[in-house]
Amino acid sequence: MGGMHMGIGMIGVVGAGTMGTGIAQVAAASGFEVKVFDEFEAARQRSIAAIQRLSASSVAKGRSTEEERAAMLARLCYADDLGELADADLVVEAVTEVLDVKLEIFRRLDALLAPGAILASNTSSMSITALAAVTGRPASVAGLHFFNPAQVMKLVEIVRGYHTSDETVRALRELCGRLGKTGIEVKRDTPGFVVNRLLLPQLREAVKILEEGVASIEDIDTAMKLGLGHPMGPFELQDLIGVDVCQSILDYFRAEMGDEYTPPVLMKQMVSAGMMGRKTGRGWHDYAGGGK
Repeated sequence: MGGMHMGIGMIGVVGAGTMGTGIAQVAAASGFEVKVFDEFEAARQRSIAAIQRLSASSVAKGRSTEEERAAMLARLCYADDLGELADADLVVEAVTEVLDVKLEIFRRLDALLAPGAILASNTSSMSITALAAVTGRPASVAGLHFFNPAQVMKLVEIVRGYHTSDETVRALRELCGRLGKTGIEVKRDTPGFVVNRLLLPQLREAVKILEEGVASIEDIDTAMKLGLGHPMGPFELQDLIGVDVCQSILDYFRAEMGDEYTPPVLMKQMVSAGMMGRKTGRGWHDYAGGGK
């Protein structure tokens, strides 16, 4: 292979939330040794319980064997000390989308890890260049953006920061293949990368069409599903993502790229009214009674 990056054998994951858990499960199931760090005991417990439940269900459905499940669980361990990730060849950071929190983790990981190790972030919006800047290894820092649920979704956006090397991108592309994912290269570290840059204006436009009285929520959802073959309509998708999350991504795009990304008034009103989608029981659609 040449260069500093030898093959990736041990993977560290920082953050045992939904995304960290999904990434850890995929990596362990693909034959990697995985260590997951989370400072909160409750988060670690929830994460391992979720992996045990999902892997048991996979066995029950005949998608994997009991032996494969046992081997996957044996390759997975949890840590309450970041220092335990010191021997990782790659660490994927999957903590909350707060820049200061991520910067602190990148500083600490940079001090811990061997010189050839790769540092990646699962961020969907933060600048990879900014994260890389607090490390002494900017060429070995990249975005590795998995989609939710990571166990199912095939796409990973491999994002270049300003200094990310071709070698790092190659190593991550190869890793994606070993994880059974398809990696696409995002050549420039710009807000939203590829998927969200295309998705959010579409979700915004759906709300504008509703505001203008052009069509109903149900009919706009139906139009996108049957007219474009989307698995979910734009309002169903906002309810799944969280209307508040959609608003905050649009706010971020607006600050970085201009006023055409301003969240619609109706979207802001939904958020103010606490109607943020599935997680609150009600968004554009009503989920209180089991809902759609």
